[in-house]
Amino acid sequence: MEFVNGGICAAKGYKASGVYCGLRKNKTKKDLALIVSEKRAAAAAVYTQNLVKGAPIAVTKKNISDGYASAVICNSGNANTCNADGVEIAEKMCGFVEKYAGIPSGDVIIASTGVIGQPLNVHAIESGMPELVKNLAQDGSEHAATAIMTTDTVLKEYAVKFSLSGKECFIGGIAKGSGMIHPNMATMLCFLTTDAAISPAMLSKALSDTVKDTFNMISIDGDTSTNDMVSILANGMAGNEEITCPDEGLCEFEKALNLLMVKLCRTIAKDGEGATKLLECAVTGALDEKNAKLIAKSVICSSLFKAAMFGADANWGRVLCAIGYSGAETDVTKISVSFVSRAGEITVCVNGSGIDFSEEDAKKILSEDEITVKAMLGDGNASAVAWGCDLTYDYVKINGDYRT
Repeated sequence: MEFVNGGICAAKGYKASGVYCGLRKNKTKKDLALIVSEKRAAAAAVYTQNLVKGAPIAVTKKNISDGYASAVICNSGNANTCNADGVEIAEKMCGFVEKYAGIPSGDVIIASTGVIGQPLNVHAIESGMPELVKNLAQDGSEHAATAIMTTDTVLKEYAVKFSLSGKECFIGGIAKGSGMIHPNMATMLCFLTTDAAISPAMLSKALSDTVKDTFNMISIDGDTSTNDMVSILANGMAGNEEITCPDEGLCEFEKALNLLMVKLCRTIAKDGEGATKLLECAVTGALDEKNAKLIAKSVICSSLFKAAMFGADANWGRVLCAIGYSGAETDVTKISVSFVSRAGEITVCVNGSGIDFSEEDAKKILSEDEITVKAMLGDGNASAVAWGCDLTYDYVKINGDYRT
């Protein structure tokens, strides 16, 4: 397995585009994206567990209830959430795909991202459809990835090449996410495409299984969004033997999917609003996977720990504090903690107690832009990894006037 170029268009039979249609105040930023599959594809998605959900989620659930879809449309600049006519507008957007691209409206995955509770100008979206469809291209992944960005500062676009039953296959993905991100599915928007042949049931299983260890292990700020969605299309054009049961083929598919999604996770976490550092918490020696995940996410979500990492302060007590209130079952007298980065590794706690260490060396390690905190328990053999970012002054600045 290896990373390749092409994003969501790396797989056979996909085209994408992105344009500015007038939803955003900044006319230099694209705000409408479209992804289409040459063939009707197996489809699956996972959604936010927030009780307040964007209208596009309800429409997408209905449209892919038969397990298939052919296109994805997404706008940025407006979440289409908490609007009385939200479902009607989402359905109209699917209708635009049918009108201008010839794809049945019932075969469209739809998503929106941006400000909550603001009217969505559906006429602006329709005005952009002719150009959006005209610009569909096999090298259009970057344009689509740009069009779904809100406060993101970097493009989130990757693809992986792998093999199934002797056939070369690809999975590609684009994502957006920088703020209002917290574990509870799906923590942002992500659109995935593959040319692997896999049944809707197995595709749904693969996506749900992989999300548990990837997108559900990110936290930027503790806020679970209303519009979170991860969707995937599989058009089967790679020509592999179709995956229809939990066999070796499904295992290989999930490995490739996990590789791609971890890459997207790390990019999202590092691009957290106002962030200067990617934080990773790697837990080992846990009693079981549930406890390992509880601890990893608790550390990543700790505002005090995040602030300490911003200041390159090796305040390891905040790590133990977060472990202590995580709700996990663990023997705190067996915990050891180390900080790791490109600048080296330093152990700061052994068996639940502090040890002598060089503050100067720790400062160098924690001044890097990617930091791992290792939490080594003594309870069992389970492990887990979670990702987040530091908490900076700019996070408050960005969200203090986000709407206005």
